[in-house]
Amino acid sequence: MSDTSFELVKELARIDTPTLSNAVEQLGVRNRIQGFTDLRLRCLTPQLGTMCGFAVTAQAVTMAPQAGAREKAVSRFLKMCEALQDLPGPGVVVIQEAGPHSDFATHCGDVLSTLFQRFGGVGLVSDAGVRDLDEVAAMGFHLFARGLVVSHANFEIVRVQVPVTVCGLDIEPGDLLHGDLNGVIKVPEEGREKLAGLAAEITEQESGLRDCVKDGASLGEIYRRFTH
Repeated sequence: MSDTSFELVKELARIDTPTLSNAVEQLGVRNRIQGFTDLRLRCLTPQLGTMCGFAVTAQAVTMAPQAGAREKAVSRFLKMCEALQDLPGPGVVVIQEAGPHSDFATHCGDVLSTLFQRFGGVGLVSDAGVRDLDEVAAMGFHLFARGLVVSHANFEIVRVQVPVTVCGLDIEPGDLLHGDLNGVIKVPEEGREKLAGLAAEITEQESGLRDCVKDGASLGEIYRRFTH
């Protein structure tokens, strides 16, 4: 794995996600209405702070009437672990529910979190549910999902390393993801080495704006500060 990628991920992980999102806007490499999850996605482990890592993607079917062949299911889990090992930095497992009744679907618990963490995973992003929240949080493994569902039902990974869409965000294998209690964004490849510096500038500017307002600035001064 590349030391440069690890250092980049560590640097970006020190930044909160809204500030990084603002920094991405400064790059001008994508439309501002793209690249982030919608309000359905919840950060279930906010005490862990910021998550940053490269995506390993999968699609799952959870509410099939009958369970699939266990050998195939295990082989797909191992394929996901191999993909995690091959990443240029920490990994984020992303699972999209491809079956019916997604409100009943659970994509991860303490056992899978342990498995993914063993091979370099730092968190999971799901458009369905997760479980074993206390145990997974204690491991330091980030969970982003729509909520909690207690049963794994007939959960089965059916495809690995394919394009997925989770809560409005299109994600390809290898995409760099960044998330905290505010949501998840996709970090563009172009210009990402500039993001830490841009984020520092934004933090300084926003601090100055807040101080300006708190110190009783006139509406004219506030307008000038917000438009320059």
